[in-house]
Amino acid sequence: MLQIYNTLTRTKEDFVPHVSGKVKMYVCGVTTYDYCHVGHARMFVAFDVVVRYLRHRGYQVTYIRNITDIDDKILRRARENDELFSDLTERFIAAMREDEEALFVVRPDMEPRATAHIEQIIVLIERLIEGEYAYRAANGDVYYAVKQFAPYGRLSNKNPEELLAGARIEIGELKRDPRDFALWKAAADDEVGWDSPWGYGRPGWHIECSAMSTCCLGDSFDIHGGGSDLMFPHHENEIAQSEAATGKQFAKVWMHNGAVRVDNEKMSKSLNNFFTVRDVLQQHKPEVLRYLLISSQYRSPINYSEQSLQQATAALERLYTALRGLDVRNVRELVNSSYEKDFCHAMDDDFNTPIALGVMFDLARDINRHRESAPQKALQLAGVLVRLGRVLGILQDSPDAFLQRRGGDSVNAAVVDGLIAQRKQARLDRNWALADEIRDKLVAMKVVVEDTADGSHWRVER
Repeated sequence: MLQIYNTLTRTKEDFVPHVSGKVKMYVCGVTTYDYCHVGHARMFVAFDVVVRYLRHRGYQVTYIRNITDIDDKILRRARENDELFSDLTERFIAAMREDEEALFVVRPDMEPRATAHIEQIIVLIERLIEGEYAYRAANGDVYYAVKQFAPYGRLSNKNPEELLAGARIEIGELKRDPRDFALWKAAADDEVGWDSPWGYGRPGWHIECSAMSTCCLGDSFDIHGGGSDLMFPHHENEIAQSEAATGKQFAKVWMHNGAVRVDNEKMSKSLNNFFTVRDVLQQHKPEVLRYLLISSQYRSPINYSEQSLQQATAALERLYTALRGLDVRNVRELVNSSYEKDFCHAMDDDFNTPIALGVMFDLARDINRHRESAPQKALQLAGVLVRLGRVLGILQDSPDAFLQRRGGDSVNAAVVDGLIAQRKQARLDRNWALADEIRDKLVAMKVVVEDTADGSHWRVER
């Protein structure tokens, strides 16, 4: 039985979707005003693995991940750049998709945008006002009345009275209670906004996700995910808004991925200690970054460092080396193997990717053990390894292509193959001086030549 840790109940629970065999899943995406950093990539990859495994298990998954394309940060950056906010968001949405593609992240089934759901947002706010869960302030802002929703704080495990003690009202806000949050923000005529029953303005951040998720998946759905930093206030506010408006449970299971840390501090733009995905991929292969992001269980924090990337590179090299020379395209499938059962047992335990990867290394070891004595067995095991790798979004490259490619740039394979052929001929001709000269050239290119029973192979030294 698949078990998932539910942040709402703080326990692992048997996963039972609303409709047997079908999963509706919503994940909070990024605010598109800058390039994605490694923390964003952690979220992309974590939930990509969840979706891949659910589909591997036979579930029909509807995966929604939103795009926040209207927000104070977006508008501020657009003003700084002297450009339309829509041009800014389009540019960074395109960049986000390039990063996802590089990291082998499968596109969600739908990517709703906040600006395309203004009508639904207004309807939702109207419903909250009618139910006395929200109120219009004199300046045209609309606020959610937190004290009206008794379960407020249950997701983040925060006491509403303690929140009241620490809250404050910013200049210009007309809240009745410091804990209240904006559903609609009044805007001047020359600012970005939309007409509404409360005047010209734009939506608050939290209401956008409530509108987009329920519009795409209905009032209740199976899984809501996102980064752990969104638990409060964003996800807490989503629950309050959605359940007050519909009277139904919003999301059955809440999943939160752990943060990426640098020197024991959370990676974030506000701390200016972040690395963009494209900066990392200037120096490292995309699959290396993806491997690092799945090497820890999704709820655990990850320590990002050059050393951790080197360890990820070494791990992938071990797996790809085991596959080298084995063409699994037409191999007869080895189904229900003990490896696959162990892999699924690990993944059924709240998507425990480190244990699942351990099973894959056991497979790699046994492939190497059988390569000479039982080549057909080795080939079948290689097929299992590639199939399990697909579930985690790794090992989909050809072994030679991965091992012969350097992160950030490339080695000319034709040149290397030519030098190796020349060195082989020089050795046959007993021209040791020329063979040594060619060897030195290869060393300078950081190329390692490995002689095996099935011929010579080469890889780029990391």
